[in-house]
Amino acid sequence: MPGRRLSLVVVALVLIAAPPLAAGGPPEFSATTDEAFDAAALGSYEGEHSAVYAHIDQNLDAHLGSIQRWLRQRSISAQNVGIQEMAEMLRSDLEGMDFAEAELVPTSGHPGVWGYYDAGADKTLVLYLMYDVQPVDPEDWESPPFEANVIDHQFGRVIMARAATNQKGPERAFFNALESILAVEGTLPVNLMIAAEGEEEIGSPNYPEVIAKYEDRLRSADGVLFPFNSQDPRGDVSMFLGVKGILYFELEARGNETGGPKEAEIHGSLKAMVDSPVLKLIQAIASMTSVDGNTILIPGYYDPIRPPTHEEETLINALLDDWETQETMLKQAFAVDRFANDMTGRDLLMSYLYTTTLNVDGIWAGYTGEGSKTILPHMATAKMDSRLAPNQRPEEALEMIRKHLDDNGFGDLEIRQLGGYPPAQTSVEAPLVQAAIRVYNKYGKTPDVSPRIGGSAPYYVFTELGLPLVAGGLGHGSGAHAPNEYMVIEPHEGSEIADLAQIEKFYVDLLYALAE
Repeated sequence: MPGRRLSLVVVALVLIAAPPLAAGGPPEFSATTDEAFDAAALGSYEGEHSAVYAHIDQNLDAHLGSIQRWLRQRSISAQNVGIQEMAEMLRSDLEGMDFAEAELVPTSGHPGVWGYYDAGADKTLVLYLMYDVQPVDPEDWESPPFEANVIDHQFGRVIMARAATNQKGPERAFFNALESILAVEGTLPVNLMIAAEGEEEIGSPNYPEVIAKYEDRLRSADGVLFPFNSQDPRGDVSMFLGVKGILYFELEARGNETGGPKEAEIHGSLKAMVDSPVLKLIQAIASMTSVDGNTILIPGYYDPIRPPTHEEETLINALLDDWETQETMLKQAFAVDRFANDMTGRDLLMSYLYTTTLNVDGIWAGYTGEGSKTILPHMATAKMDSRLAPNQRPEEALEMIRKHLDDNGFGDLEIRQLGGYPPAQTSVEAPLVQAAIRVYNKYGKTPDVSPRIGGSAPYYVFTELGLPLVAGGLGHGSGAHAPNEYMVIEPHEGSEIADLAQIEKFYVDLLYALAE
């Protein structure tokens, strides 16, 4: 799972757009207003908390050490490596900050972590945390992924490690800010609920169990914060107010009573007499899109997608002012020469924000080693995902895929759902959003505000309770899910990227701004 400007928050960009076909094509939403949102007009947060800032400055070495401690603890959810230890580390840190409640929450999978700090305040903030990380290939890294070394980098001194930016680095920086507030003031300006999971990187299948246990209490909160490094390499900031949903599944073809070898691979010459499960899988996948892969042909798949609201259109219009630059940055970031269907401008942005996708993440069958091995494999499997636009639901999307396969002669293919959840959305009018924008403005970083990103995260568990959610904070990092992931700690002189002290001071200000 998940903005440092729209161009750099995208982990996987699969753009779907093409002229409408008879079966129905992607939605086309024309502009209905030229009004543009102006984040600068909200003004700046004016609070100053000098004693807390000074405590941060005086304890930066210890704060960096706390981040390194988290990053050095493996917590690879896909492999169940270090999960229990990381969950206990998080729980123990909450206990060390005098949270009245700090407990592991058993689920059907990896445990959640719950915490509650009662400041006796009028406002309550929920902190959404993920403590799990993606797997690594250590040989691909410049610095070992779980040593969390501080090294020289093109952007200054950075901490390089798995989860440096996604998400332990900014999360632990937020906790550093809490510790400084508590050390100086003795309490926090808001009540805090911690709702952490250890399965975000595998689709959050059991996170709803954590939320269900505390649902009544969560409903009483004023909003949810996901600590996030939101600056791009230039130092510019973007906020996103929503995420797409996701359906993740495996599609498998096997030899069975309708044809193909059932028990094991056979000699390739026997294709003259025997059906191929591999070719059946390929044909099944091909049947779901146009030849170029850019239009989904599954009947009704686009139908649920809603158009932008008036508020969302004003956000989009503001983004278009700098969109030509963003397109160039996207091409450079992802090493692509052209976008699907040669889209540019508003069409490209709308496709990214309001169109669903169907993507093949991986596909395998038979022999793929060195040299030749002429066989007819007995099975073939593909992993696929669909990013769901507003109003799409994973269960409905899966039903449409199943029906399409059944209606087109692929009824014997097996679908195994591995994950899925709906989109989530927050209004720019929410007090938490407005507070965050005013704090950004204080630091001279008026954000570009996007309705959503194309990536997915389980924010729906909160937004469907009526809670606004903000993913935000100063700081820059990159390399999520990839080798050499980093977070900037000391930027080069003259850089607009925040250093660790500024990152933590931003979180201090945000808590006090929300409390107003």
